[in-house]
Amino acid sequence: MTDGLTSTQRAGTRRYTTCGELRREHVGRTVTLKGWVHRRRDHGGLIFLDLRDRYGITQVVANPAHSSEAHGMAERVRAEYVLSVTGQVVARPEGTVNPALATGEIEVLADQIEILNPAKTPPFPIAEETDVDESLRLEFRYLDLRRARLQRNLLLRHQVVRFIRQYLEEREFVEIETPMLIKSTPEGARDYVVPSRIFPGHFYALPQSPQQLKQLLMVAGFDRYYQIARCMRDEDLRADRQPEFTQIDLEMSFVDVEDVIELVEGLYTELFERFASKPLLSKPFPRLTYSEAMLRYGSDKPDLRFGLEIEDVSDVFRGTSFGVFRTALEHGGVVRGFAVPGFADASRSQLDQLTEVARTFGAKGLVWLALHQEESRVSARSPVAKFLQPEEIAATAQRLGAGPGDLLLLVADVESVAANVLGRLRNHVARERKLINESVHAFCWVVDPPLFEWNEEEQRWEAMHHPFTSPLDQDVPLLDTDPGRVRAKAYDLVADGYELGTGSIRIHRREVQNKIFAIMGYDDAEIERRFGHLLRAFEYGAPPHGGMAPGLDRTVMILAGESSLREVIAFPKNQRAQDLMLGAPSPLDEKQLRELHLLVIYPEEQNDATAS
Repeated sequence: MTDGLTSTQRAGTRRYTTCGELRREHVGRTVTLKGWVHRRRDHGGLIFLDLRDRYGITQVVANPAHSSEAHGMAERVRAEYVLSVTGQVVARPEGTVNPALATGEIEVLADQIEILNPAKTPPFPIAEETDVDESLRLEFRYLDLRRARLQRNLLLRHQVVRFIRQYLEEREFVEIETPMLIKSTPEGARDYVVPSRIFPGHFYALPQSPQQLKQLLMVAGFDRYYQIARCMRDEDLRADRQPEFTQIDLEMSFVDVEDVIELVEGLYTELFERFASKPLLSKPFPRLTYSEAMLRYGSDKPDLRFGLEIEDVSDVFRGTSFGVFRTALEHGGVVRGFAVPGFADASRSQLDQLTEVARTFGAKGLVWLALHQEESRVSARSPVAKFLQPEEIAATAQRLGAGPGDLLLLVADVESVAANVLGRLRNHVARERKLINESVHAFCWVVDPPLFEWNEEEQRWEAMHHPFTSPLDQDVPLLDTDPGRVRAKAYDLVADGYELGTGSIRIHRREVQNKIFAIMGYDDAEIERRFGHLLRAFEYGAPPHGGMAPGLDRTVMILAGESSLREVIAFPKNQRAQDLMLGAPSPLDEKQLRELHLLVIYPEEQNDATAS
C-alpha cells in the first residue's frame, strides 16, 4: 500500500482488505480479510492462523479472552479452509516481528471468523515447497497453482505480457486477433484438426502460428501488427515444448533484417533488465552466422555462458596414419573437437562414460587425449596415442587452445554428425563440470541459415524454417543451380542455449514464391489448392515485410529460472500431451461422432484392451 490507498479505493468493488497490504501504519483499523488458511498453530489458548491470498499472508490471532466466538471457530478450521476474518490491526508484541513477511510487523486480532468453505486435506502440502510427483501436481493443478512458486511465475507472466504490449504499442504496433479455425497447409509440424459438422469430410486446422494471416495483414496495410498469439502443434514434447503455446507474434512492412533485429533486441534488452534477476552478459547481442554457430558450438542455439568452443582440425590429420581419422577424411568427413580445461586427470570410468554419452548422441566413437608435460613437449595419455604423431598431438592442442592438464575430445564423422555430437557433448560436459556461468543471461542472434534442407525419405527439398522466407539477395541465382547453398533472410534469437524465436523477411512477390514451391516439388495445381489465397493477395500490391515470433512461454521460463515450460503455464499438458486434470484427450460419444460424420477405427491393441 505504498500509494496510500485502501484496497477498496484501488480495486473499486473490493469490500475487504487483501492479505498482503497491512502495515504498521494501519494499527487500530478494523478490517475484513478473506483467504485460505496457510497454517494453523494452537498454542493452548491463543490460536494463530496465517491467512493467505495471492497478495500475501497476514497473521490472525484468535484470543478466547477477546472473542470466544472467534476462538471457537478457529478451533474448527484446518489448512486450506476459506475464511472471512474481521478484526482489529494490532502491532505484534516485542520479539515476534517476522521480517520475512511484508505484513510481519502486525497481526489481526479476530472479532469474528466465518468459514466460507471447509477443505479436504490436500494431496500434497500447499504451504511448503516440497517435491511432489508431477503427475499428481497436474491432476490437482488448481491446488498446485495455490503454491507460492507457481503464483510468482504466473504473476511474472502477466507482468511480462503487460510490458510487451506497452513496448510495442509505444512503437505504433496494432494488436489484431487472427482466427483459431484455419486451413491446414503443409510444411512444419503436424496440425491439430477440427472436423466440420456442416461440411462432411472437411476439416479446419488449429494454427501452428498466424504466419500467412499476418502476411495478409501486411497486404491489408496494417504495417505494424502484433498479437499474443495462441498456437498449436501436434509434435512430440519435451521440457521446453508444449502442444499449445503462446507467441509474441509481430510483423512489419517496409523493413529488412536490421529493422526487425533492432526492434526485438530492444524489447528483450529492456524486458530482461526490468524482470531478470541476473544481468545480460553482453550488449548488443553477438551475431553468429548459422555456419559459424554450427562450427564453433555444434548448435544453432548455442549457449554462450561457457567456452568449450569447437575447432576443426581436419587439416592437421590430412596425412595421418590413424585409420579412424584417415577413413573419415577420405570419405568427405571432418575431424573436430574441443578442450576441457583441467580434466586431464579424469578416470578411465569417467572417460568411458563420456564415450558412451557421445555414442548416444550419434557418434561412432570418441577420441580423448589427456595432455601432460613430458620433458620439452606435450604428450597425451590415450588408447590411440600410439597411432598419432607427436606433431599431430601438439598441433591439435595448439588449435584447441589446450595445454598440460587439459582433456581433448575429438569426433571424426560427416560434418552434420560431428557438429551435432560435439554440440550436445559440449553442453553435457559443461553441465557435469559446472562450467556454466549461471550468474548471467547470454543472448545472441544466429543469422543466414540455409533456406532449404534435403528430405532424404521423400527425396525432395523442404523449407528449413517455412516456405515463405526470402533468400539472401546474393544467393538468388543459386535457386536455379544449387538450392542447398541458398541462405535465408532469417534470424533466430537465442538465450542461454534456448531458441526464443525465429523470424525472417518474407517473400512478397508471386513469381518468387512460385519458384520456392516448385523447388520443393509442388506442381501448379497443388500450389493453387494449398496457397492460392496467399499468392492471389501478392498480386494486389504486397509490401516488402518481415517479422518474428518469440515464444512467450520460453521467455518467462528463463526469467523465472525454471527448466520446464509447465512451470509457467497455468494448465499445461504432460509429456504425452495429456491434461491429467480434465482427462483430455477423451473419446466422443456415438451421437457426437455421427453429427461430425466420423467413424473411429481404434488401434488393434486398444480393441484388445477394451474387449478384455
